[in-house]
Amino acid sequence: MSQKIHHYSNGEVTIVWQPELCKHSKLCWKGLNTVFNPGKRPWINANAAATNAIIEQVKKCPSGALSYFMNEEGASHNSIS
Repeated sequence: MSQKIHHYSNGEVTIVWQPELCKHSKLCWKGLNTVFNPGKRPWINANAAATNAIIEQVKKCPSGALSYFMNEEGASHNSIS
């Protein structure tokens, strides 16, 4: 079975969401609910905050379900340190 992967971009950064990895810690939407809003579809709006704010919030994802890459780089950055 293939894993679902979703991409959301603001032109500078692309947020990668792997729903099967999500542990529903709520850190994403509690920390940056302008971008991460589970009550909306799509639930990620990459245009709703500055790129740096998005990156900092994605890095806090404890499960690795959220990651990002800078569009000019094309390489994914893991959200787990």
